[in-house]
Amino acid sequence: MGFLTNLINGISLGSIYAVIALGYTMVYGIAKMLNFAHGDIIMVGGYVAFISMIELGLPSYVAVIMSILVCTLLGITIEKVAYKPLRSATPLAVLITAIGVSYFLQNSALLIFGSSPKMFSSVVNIPPLKLGELEISGVTVVTIIISVLIVVALSLFVNKTKPGRAMIAVSEDKGAAQLMGVNVNGTIALTFAIGSALAAVAGVLLCSKYPNLVPTTGAMPGIKAFVAAVFGGIGSIPGAMIGGILIGVIEIFGKAYISAQLADAIVFAVLILVLLIKPTGILGKKVNEKV
Repeated sequence: MGFLTNLINGISLGSIYAVIALGYTMVYGIAKMLNFAHGDIIMVGGYVAFISMIELGLPSYVAVIMSILVCTLLGITIEKVAYKPLRSATPLAVLITAIGVSYFLQNSALLIFGSSPKMFSSVVNIPPLKLGELEISGVTVVTIIISVLIVVALSLFVNKTKPGRAMIAVSEDKGAAQLMGVNVNGTIALTFAIGSALAAVAGVLLCSKYPNLVPTTGAMPGIKAFVAAVFGGIGSIPGAMIGGILIGVIEIFGKAYISAQLADAIVFAVLILVLLIKPTGILGKKVNEKV
């Protein structure tokens, strides 16, 4: 029974990582950049939901909508102000800018909310699911269902809609896509908007499961989600899902059966091992550069 409980908790945590990883994998796949401020948008989403529910007394579903709207606007603003001017800059310049945006968001939250933890009230208020002696919390059930629905919906959006096909075209070749009439800047902005909205959902789910909310709440989950994206094959939507769940399961089992202090080290060690065997990740594809 302990094994099944840990497995379900691992899948639940991994589902949150997967939703966060989708933002990383979409931005990298289309804009070819690593948005390390993505983890801090999770934190912003958590605080917006907290203020909406605790300070304003709004229903939980309204708080989730508010969180998604604010994070979507924040993602678009960050892309336009910080990243768009660096479209032709070196990857190092973009990376340093992303780190700067991350620290800006963290320190802004520290100035506004202080360093003391806020007790987040769960947005999920459904009774636990009982399967014999096994009891699964409502938050766990909802988290897993929502992550699966997001992956399916995002896959259909990318493959079946005109904006989604524009994203594929931009990811393949920005110049050729622009010549074919694709609005490259608009497509990249849409990608950031979707990724930030997903970060808001992940932030609300994460804070519902682990209710202590601080300005650095999104930092480590953001890094682990990036690991999940690389693990599954960065640029692949199903890969982000698989990578997220595997990272979550490895982390929970590491804490339960090896050492709670070494759980994070175990996650990164497994990543290194996988990349030594398959550098492109589980579902990643090797891209041959034409010279």
